[in-house]
Amino acid sequence: MAGKTPMEIEFKFCIPPDRLAAVQAAVRRGAWALVRMEARYFDTPDAALSSRGIALRLRREGEQWVQTVKALGDGPLDREEHNVVLDQAPSSPAPRPELHAGSVAGARLLAALQTAQGPLAETYGTEMDRVTRDIAVPGGVVELALDTGRVVAHRGTPQQKEARICELELELTTGPVAGLAALATRWATRHGLYLSTVSKAERGERLLAAQWARPAIRAGAMDAGAGRTRNKHFLQGPALQRAVVAHCLQQVLGNASEIAEGTGTEEHVHQLRIGIRRLRTALRELAPLAPGRFDPAWEPPLVAVFQRLGQWRDQGLVLRSISAQLHTAGAPALGDTDDGRPATASDAVDPAVAGLLCTAAFQTALIGLMAFTAPGHGSDTAADDAPPLDAKDTRRLLQKRLRHLHAQVHEGAQGFAALPVPEQHRLRKRLKRLRYLTEFVAPALDAQSAPFLDSLQPALSALGQLSDERVAQVRYGNLAAATNAPGAWFGLGWLAARRAQTVAACEAALSHLGEAPRLRKSGLR
Repeated sequence: MAGKTPMEIEFKFCIPPDRLAAVQAAVRRGAWALVRMEARYFDTPDAALSSRGIALRLRREGEQWVQTVKALGDGPLDREEHNVVLDQAPSSPAPRPELHAGSVAGARLLAALQTAQGPLAETYGTEMDRVTRDIAVPGGVVELALDTGRVVAHRGTPQQKEARICELELELTTGPVAGLAALATRWATRHGLYLSTVSKAERGERLLAAQWARPAIRAGAMDAGAGRTRNKHFLQGPALQRAVVAHCLQQVLGNASEIAEGTGTEEHVHQLRIGIRRLRTALRELAPLAPGRFDPAWEPPLVAVFQRLGQWRDQGLVLRSISAQLHTAGAPALGDTDDGRPATASDAVDPAVAGLLCTAAFQTALIGLMAFTAPGHGSDTAADDAPPLDAKDTRRLLQKRLRHLHAQVHEGAQGFAALPVPEQHRLRKRLKRLRYLTEFVAPALDAQSAPFLDSLQPALSALGQLSDERVAQVRYGNLAAATNAPGAWFGLGWLAARRAQTVAACEAALSHLGEAPRLRKSGLR
């Protein structure tokens, strides 16, 4: 038996049903190969593997069985994988986890099994056809793999369930990531493909669950010691740029994928907006660390999607939140909102939102951003641009920017009630940028600055409430003018009566902001 331990660099796309025929025809041009594949996936009764993002699979490729373990990698393009070909395997072999010892993915598998409650057992399987084709790109080769078939759970029982597989994967075999990204962009644009973070294993897990709902992905904490970004390199310009963009993309890609699949909720929309805002903050605040490395073409699609998602959120989540408060205050029943959606509607996402995320412009931006985070993408010095900052200069620039944002927020907080509405809104955006930039450099903060982020939350919550009430006031005003509904007039009066109280709450929260955060001179804790 033989094993290999590649770090996969790939893009995975879902194919809309009406585009499948065209994709099949395109993949089958030139030299291509077809193989029928069957796979069996294994886990323990307490889901020791799937709960940790690990998949253990036995797959038959023709007459050969291959055992594979996959685990999450360091960035949105990376997957740890180890494959072992089973020589002279029986027609239905049992999994042998020990064969993956010595690999990164295998170490994670064996560690998970040590704490598992019970033995490995088959959970679900896949049946699919895979068409592969190699395509030459500048300086390298990319393998296309078109997978069509199904995932089956509870096979052969009255509870059998299945889900469709219709995916196109583009994996870099040799050469630079730029070639892979360019090819992925062409295929996504030509065929209306959209990026997906839902693996075949996860599709199987969803079938096993009585009621599946992937929680919306929230922003996690930055980790200076993760993967490619080791402690000593954290505050060097290019390394910090890559790490922060990859960090932001985890939130963006996970929520966007769920919405595009048609299984997202309003909370996925809300968290996607937060992810895009954080990503835009990173592109704005970290650009000077290594000039010329961020592509200006990324920004317009991010802005367009962010604004449209905000409009949709205002029509749904904000109105329902305010409506609930009005109901508690004794408001008459409102009926339908001014956009035609019942005030008590569910939080299912409008299909038009999914369509927005599948546009070529947005998908192209995501492909470019993902490629930016990959190992070996480009160089640390872009042509015709200034060289990147070293750790000392990076720290100095970031400290200056943190202090500047803090000073702007502090100045606006002094006379918040007297500020024009646009200035109050601008202060809120600056406070968010201050929060996100602080989160990005949190591993390098002075110990005394650690509580600073906690001091921001009351002000952010108060300013968010003020913003939501202003959005609701416009909506209730439109509804009152159009329908003369008592509930709409009640809402207008209630919101007007609350205005001074809400503004005062903002002022009080802003007065308790902590001192400007400080970065450690020695780098990391």
